[in-house]
This record gives sequence, structure tokens and C-alpha cells, in this order.
Amino acid sequence: MPTAAKLLSALCLAALGYYVSEMIKQVMPESTAFGVFSYVNAALGAICGWRIVGSRAGRGLSAGISNGLTGVVALVFWGIFVQACNEMVRLAMINRFDGPMEAFAAVFELGIKYGQIILTGPIIGTLVVGALIVGLVGEFAASRYR
Repeated sequence: MPTAAKLLSALCLAALGYYVSEMIKQVMPESTAFGVFSYVNAALGAICGWRIVGSRAGRGLSAGISNGLTGVVALVFWGIFVQACNEMVRLAMINRFDGPMEAFAAVFELGIKYGQIILTGPIIGTLVVGALIVGLVGEFAASRYR
């Protein structure tokens, strides 16, 4: 059932996903074609905000902060996984793999590579501060708009 906490958590986490995606674009090589990278991550943020942060809101301030951190960790995991799968499909279409198992293993290799790319101070700092804000906004909405 839709609630204000779910809506605000989804909007905040979508905005965080979009903003961090734009930060990631700056640390990637210039020749990278991103396409709808930011929009996909914003949609993943909205889903994680609605399903994870918003549904758990209303349990107190410390739980709200934990919910925000959980939502951001889920966003990072699903963002890396979806982008790695997308890259694997792109590479498979140009016959870079000998078989399906090699393509399947490439998803994890690409995920590790992408995880290393986003391990920079500004990106991690933005994710942590954003997680705190998302969790607190979700808690505020749950307590204020019942």
C-alpha cells in the first residue's frame, strides 16, 4: 500500500542514484558510452527506496538510519549487477565469449571491476551522506504523515 514514507524514500533514493551515476561518469574513461545509465540507476534507486527503506520506516531514528544504509547498499549491489549484465550482453553480441559459462563468469568479473571503479572517496562519501538523508526523510515521513 502506498505511503508517504515509501514515496519520499523512493524519490530520495532515485535522486541519489542519479546523482552518484553522474559522479561515476566522471571517473570512467571518456570513451565510455553510457546510454541510459543514470536513468536505470535512478529507477533502481526508486525501487530500493520504495521496497526497502519505505516499507521499514516508522521504527525509530536509529532504525531509519540503518534502513537508509541498507537501501543504499542494495542500490549499489543491484546497480553494479544490472550494469555488469548489460555489459556482458553487449560483449556477447560481438562474440567475445566462447560459451555461456564464460559469459556468466564475466558478469562477476565485470561487477568486481565496476566495484573497484566506484571505490573513491567522493562517491563513497556521497553514498553515506545520502543514506543518512534517505533514512531520516523516510522516518520523518512515517512519523509525520500517518
